[in-house]
Amino acid sequence: MTTTDPTATESTTSGPTTSGPLTVPPFAVISGAQVQQALQGREEQIVQLVETTYRIHGAGDSVNPPSYFLRFPDRPSSRIIALPASIGGQVRVDGLKWISSFPGNTASGIPRASAVLILNDHDTGYPFACLESSIISATRTAASAALAADHLSRGRPRPTRVGFFGTGLIARYIHTFLAATGWSFDEIGVHDLSAESAAGFCGRLEQAGAGGRVTVHESAEQLIRSSDLVVFATIAGTPHVSEPAWFDHRPLVLHVSLRDLAPEVLLASTNIVDDVEHCLKADTSPHLVEQLTGNRDFLAGTLDDVISGRTTVPADRPTVFSPFGLGVLDLAVGKFVYDEVSRSGALHVVDDFFHERRRFG
Repeated sequence: MTTTDPTATESTTSGPTTSGPLTVPPFAVISGAQVQQALQGREEQIVQLVETTYRIHGAGDSVNPPSYFLRFPDRPSSRIIALPASIGGQVRVDGLKWISSFPGNTASGIPRASAVLILNDHDTGYPFACLESSIISATRTAASAALAADHLSRGRPRPTRVGFFGTGLIARYIHTFLAATGWSFDEIGVHDLSAESAAGFCGRLEQAGAGGRVTVHESAEQLIRSSDLVVFATIAGTPHVSEPAWFDHRPLVLHVSLRDLAPEVLLASTNIVDDVEHCLKADTSPHLVEQLTGNRDFLAGTLDDVISGRTTVPADRPTVFSPFGLGVLDLAVGKFVYDEVSRSGALHVVDDFFHERRRFG
């Protein structure tokens, strides 16, 4: 995988801000169909963009405050999360992702998550775009997972057996990104509490022409023990996997859903996160370990530390990557989409969105 800087290309340097006196930028709305069209088939490019964004963030050229959780006493399983952020480099954009998770939606056949992304102009602060963002969110999550799988497997035999624990949209996107960035598997394991979801995921794999034998596992233990690469993509709110012995074969674990693994499992593993302060909050599995031990010694470093060579991942233990999900990734991917749609001439501008454009009327 190359590490060229996609933010140095034309696609991420265009935007509403121009040289000269400041002006109010036009405001555009970008639909989910446009987002999907802009991203489809560009998995390798997006993984490179995510890597560059991690490097920018690691260098301190970003602002990524804690996420804000809106919870509801009458709907305890539901939440809406605000992720404000600012990214520098050549992307130079501020913004906010506003993403909801309503698990009850699936019973009615509609997706659990919905989201919008607001992009703000670096110089004036004016919002210049609102994008459908469930696709952007899934894309940046999957690109981050594929990037982690690549770098964290370099010191060990490359996994040939992958297991998906949870079979929703995120699992589907992660498989797509793994396949598009050169991964192939002899065996693909599937486990989900919903037999219907597991069957639907298997159908997606068949439709996508995924190679390898596909097996639906009845138990979590079967899935984990039979996989060299384990992907957790569930909606679990508390740990439900607590046996370190299930990981004795030292798999690489992409702990994307963050709350599946009990502290005992993490304490027996090498732990890599995307951002220490963000990941050790909100009762994530790493946060539970910190509360249990009173320290952060169980953390080996961040993914940027691994990419930059500051941290070496040993091959004699399971390796667990726990990404909280950074708003700067949403901004980078969202700005990429904005520039692609703008260059294609398909940008839908709402001309009168900002009515007062002069300070004194």
